[in-house]
Amino acid sequence: MSWEQLEFETDNIHNLHYGLIHKGLPTQIELGKCTLPNIKDEFIPNKYTICKEGDIAFADASEDTNDVAKVVEFLNCNNKSIVCGLHTIHGRDKKHLTIKGFKGYAFSSIPFRNQVRRLAQGTKIYSINSKNFDELYIGIPSKEEQAKIAHLLILLDERIATQNKIIEKLESLIKGLYSATKRDHWRMQYLRDILEQRKEFNTQNYFVFSVAVKEGLINQIEHMGRSFAAKDTRHYNVVKYGDIVYTKSPTGNFPYGIVKQSFTNIPVAVSPLYGVYKSKNLHLSNILHHYFLSPIKANNYLHSLIQKGAKNTINITSQHFLEKAILLPVDKSEIQTISLLLTTINKKIGFEKEVLKKMQIQKVFLLQQMFI
Repeated sequence: MSWEQLEFETDNIHNLHYGLIHKGLPTQIELGKCTLPNIKDEFIPNKYTICKEGDIAFADASEDTNDVAKVVEFLNCNNKSIVCGLHTIHGRDKKHLTIKGFKGYAFSSIPFRNQVRRLAQGTKIYSINSKNFDELYIGIPSKEEQAKIAHLLILLDERIATQNKIIEKLESLIKGLYSATKRDHWRMQYLRDILEQRKEFNTQNYFVFSVAVKEGLINQIEHMGRSFAAKDTRHYNVVKYGDIVYTKSPTGNFPYGIVKQSFTNIPVAVSPLYGVYKSKNLHLSNILHHYFLSPIKANNYLHSLIQKGAKNTINITSQHFLEKAILLPVDKSEIQTISLLLTTINKKIGFEKEVLKKMQIQKVFLLQQMFI
């Protein structure tokens, strides 16, 4: 079923769309905890197989060999009717060799994933079919051992889900802080009164950085495996700690470019297409950085300043970027308090992300070591 043939929150049969296997669903599906779309009346098929608890479903294709035959298991169908959609392979243990909750992890294990990668076919899109499963195998321990494995990994998945929610709540706190703060004594301030262009070229051959939506300023070689810079980067712009960088290039939810503050302790170089601005007040620049994290606020500020050229290029000078005003605090004590609060929350987010990363590493280790 395509998304046009599906809807939500009706009593019709649920459809497991293959896209949700790739992104959106946990390994173990509990219908009370996650949402599946319903098939519209006019598209309900004449013949179909209802999924049972303990059944599994594989996505049969992906652009990445790591995600070919990515699997989910129906742990709890919540007494609802569910069918597998297009580009899925529906599996059932007819010999009753396994317990509910084990198969999803067994087919997510590293040894099984390695087998799938060897069989996946294609160039841009990699796929596998049901006949390929004749060449695949998994080790099946006793049901008592299966129960221990499934219980451990389900608990770990639940903890990972909780950790993701903690991070999401902290990130939403940052996004909502600007709107929730009392702004009785704030005033509209032009960015030209807060920032000025840093007209400094890369004569010292600093490391070349790019700007990412989530990570901010990143080292090209460390994050992308290689440098995309020109051979001679002496005409690149220098960025120093606390500077504001405007990319001037459309990215995802930011069609007019992204704005980030540099938290890198050393001077770095960025593309000459980027606007770089040194700050007259680092705390106020920190508030600006968080203001522009919102796609709505960023787009509202930028859209009237910009004219789009051929091939969706953005036409704006680095100086023109500063020619609008934003509602900002004026009192120095309030500016510092808000900035330090934002910094503290960001440090907390960084810590929680490290905890999440360790849990994910632990899960990968278990999926590698607990299955043969």
